[in-house]
Amino acid sequence: MLDAYIWGDVKRISPEAPVPVVLVKNREYRLGGAANVAMNIVKLGATPKFISVIGEDAEGKIFSKLLQENGIQNDFLINSSDRPTIVKTRIIGNQLQQLLRIDEENTSFLPQQIQYIFIEKVKKLIPECHAVIFSDYDKGILNKENITEIVDECIKHNVPSIVDPKRKNFLHYHHTSLFKPNLKELQEGLGFDFSKPITIEQLRKAANALFDKMNIDTAFFTMSDEGVYINNRKKDFVLPSHKRNIYDVSGAGDTVASVAALAFSCGLDIDLIAELSNIAGGLVCEKVGVVPVERNEFRAECSKIFFSV
Repeated sequence: MLDAYIWGDVKRISPEAPVPVVLVKNREYRLGGAANVAMNIVKLGATPKFISVIGEDAEGKIFSKLLQENGIQNDFLINSSDRPTIVKTRIIGNQLQQLLRIDEENTSFLPQQIQYIFIEKVKKLIPECHAVIFSDYDKGILNKENITEIVDECIKHNVPSIVDPKRKNFLHYHHTSLFKPNLKELQEGLGFDFSKPITIEQLRKAANALFDKMNIDTAFFTMSDEGVYINNRKKDFVLPSHKRNIYDVSGAGDTVASVAALAFSCGLDIDLIAELSNIAGGLVCEKVGVVPVERNEFRAECSKIFFSV
């Protein structure tokens, strides 16, 4: 997924329709979707093996080049003539305000031949990985069959699997190590209706439903300004969010999934997994657009918070 940004100034309303006129100042491309997860991994000092599908188009070339420029191997990308590279274009006025988003995508399932190539690339890499992250954006690459095959391979090689799900495949991630939906995804995936204020009893009920339906090891829910909830069957708790100047929540879930995966693969307990992920997710919300967490800023924030505790 390629994130495109058009930055400009808004000083008047169009005479043609009640919409703002944006005087374009700058255009920018960033790595989005699962590639933003890879960016977070790189920024935190680890090495991702990024596998996805792009189109045989100009946007695909831009995407591949951005991977290289940011220290991410593009060797595992799969080119497909059957689908365009996914592009999300955000138009931002006066530096901070997102005025419009335009999505260009084909979310149909991969053709059988591409599907086979994808699975074989993933299975080949799993034995040399410390963790596998499913960054599922419901764009047609992941489905029940290949998810099951990849998870089975992870179990075979004792590699933890971390999931950032969406609605379509929500209940297909059986036997995964850490399952990280946000509240909206949880409500859609389980059909739960959380009453306000959200209580730990409601969250525990949702976690138990996931344990029963999918036999996951750890449930980890992100709840925006409500903080995070984590449950590994042995203990569970809610961790409140830290006070932030929120500008943009885009990409925060990617950052949380990345930090949770790194912490989990290092064998940290759920207290630290939740705290580190919570801090990192909050930090990127203080930036405009989809951006990864910066290592030095993250380190400084962790030191400040843990020291004050």
